[in-house]
Amino acid sequence: MNEIIKKIEDAQLKENVADFRVGDTVRVYAIIREGNRERVQVFEGTVLKRQGGGARETFTVRKISSGVGVERTWPVHSPRIEKVEVVRRGKARRAKLNYLRDRVGKAAKVKEIVR
Repeated sequence: MNEIIKKIEDAQLKENVADFRVGDTVRVYAIIREGNRERVQVFEGTVLKRQGGGARETFTVRKISSGVGVERTWPVHSPRIEKVEVVRRGKARRAKLNYLRDRVGKAAKVKEIVR
């Protein structure tokens, strides 16, 4: 990769990124802008995937809201994310949990790791 691009991307990396993996249930505190004011909105769900690397790394979180599945994807190092809080650790044996999209209710759960 070009050295200039690498320097710019390294300057944009967050230093304190939460330690979460695929299968974990997380709370994402995202800064939402409405007109001229900002507020923090919490999005809680299961991490389906993490992809990419460096400044371009993203993660996708899925939750069920009013019986409808909702997914959001954020950059890990986004300034619009205040913090990511791990609610519970999940046991996932694969890198992407796309099969959870077809499941409903208890079948859509990920086993919890007890530590």
